[in-house]
Parts: sequence; C-alpha cells; structure tokens
Amino acid sequence: MIKLKSQQEIGVLKQGGHILAQILRELEKFTKENYKNDDFTTLSIEAKTEELLNSYSVKSSFRGYSPGNGIKPFPANLCVSINDEVVHGIPEDEKLAEGDIVSLDLGIIYKNLYTDAAISFILGEGMPEDKKLIEITEQALQKGIEKAVLGNTIGDIGNAIEQYVLGNNLELVRNYCGHGVGYAVHEEPSVPNCGKAGEGVKLQEGMVIAIEPMVVLGSGKVFVADNDWTVKTADGGRAAHFEHTIAVTRSGPMVLTK
Repeated sequence: MIKLKSQQEIGVLKQGGHILAQILRELEKFTKENYKNDDFTTLSIEAKTEELLNSYSVKSSFRGYSPGNGIKPFPANLCVSINDEVVHGIPEDEKLAEGDIVSLDLGIIYKNLYTDAAISFILGEGMPEDKKLIEITEQALQKGIEKAVLGNTIGDIGNAIEQYVLGNNLELVRNYCGHGVGYAVHEEPSVPNCGKAGEGVKLQEGMVIAIEPMVVLGSGKVFVADNDWTVKTADGGRAAHFEHTIAVTRSGPMVLTK
C-alpha cells in the first residue's frame, strides 16, 4: 500500500533531506582530500560518516537493515561502491586510487522519518568516458525528477530515464530500482529506471519516492557478491549511481535531498 505524506511530514523530510545532502557533500570533500593518504581506506569514509551522523544528531537507516530472505543485516552506515560495484558496497579495508569512481549512498532517520540519496564522483582527473558516465547518470536523474508531477505515472519517470541513457549510448542496470520512502527504508511503489510512458502507478499528491538511476559502461548485467550485498557488473564495466528523495506536490516535484 502506498502511504501518502502530509505537508507537515514533507516539511520534516525536507529538513532531514538537507542534512543528508550536507553529509554526502562533506563525505565527498573528505574522500577527495584524503584518499592518497597511506592509512586511508573505505573504512575511513565509514568512520567519517559516523562522526557526521553524530554531529547532526541523526541516525543511519542502513545499518542493521535487512530485506529478509536470510540476508544478513547491512553492517555499515553507508554504502561505498567503487568502479564496477553498482550499489550496496560495504566499507572495508580497501584502498582507493587516482581515477576511481566512488559512489556514496546514504539513508538517514530524522524525527522518525526517512530520506535516501546517493552521489558519484571521480578521484582525480578521470578518463573521458568516466566523466561522461557521471554526467549522464546525474542528468538522467534530473530527467526522471522532471516527470514526477501530478497526473503522470511511474512509467513516465522510468521511460524518461531510459530514453535519455540509451540515447547517450550507455546502459542501465534494470534489476534494481527506486522506491517509496518516508516511513521506512523501502516502501511501495517500486520506481524502475525504465518503462513505458503512461503505464504503472499514477502519481498522487503526498507521494514521496526515491529516484535512483544506475548507469554502466557495459551490458548492464550484474551479480551479487558473496557478501550478500554488493552488486557488481558482470563484465567489469564501471558504474555510476545518483539518487534524490522527491515529494510529489501540487506545484511540481520537490527535491527533498538538496
């Protein structure tokens, strides 16, 4: 069942979303400034996340989360996915290098309401094809957001993302998608990054959804690593991931995680 949010709840989600955006940008800055240090690993990003969560008096919605089906709870505050890791990368004792693509995905709980966002960036200069990948993925997110208006459907969002990505000669990861959010980490409806315009659930005022295109340099086929969580490309192609939490309002889509 889709759970609509009140204007007051959307206001609180916007406050929490602003904190989430601040944390992600601080983590990006921290990573870019420190990745060359000898003792810096993806665990360093996890430790900085813990510090920032405490400073803003919010909690991660990811740590301890499990979708069921025997999958062990997620062991960290945020997902750190590198290069061919699409999503759900677990921070470990892993070094980073010049040219790596880093995707940071974080959900937080603020005043008992949940927001979710993700960013991707390149360490150092980066290759032209990687720069294009980052740019197109972020723009694809914007194309999806523009369709999150009253009277449209979930299919309109997915179709806009799909057409933009394919039109730029890149491929989507189709096995994973966005979702409703607000009262929990994942709610109905699912928000695919592909689909047919006009099909699927109709958007209503008060719907809050996470839109999150995952784009790859390769086939788009993926598999889950032995840790039960990390999604990797089957052909080793690099991936990028951007995500915002959006409220559907009378005046158009409201980005809550700016």
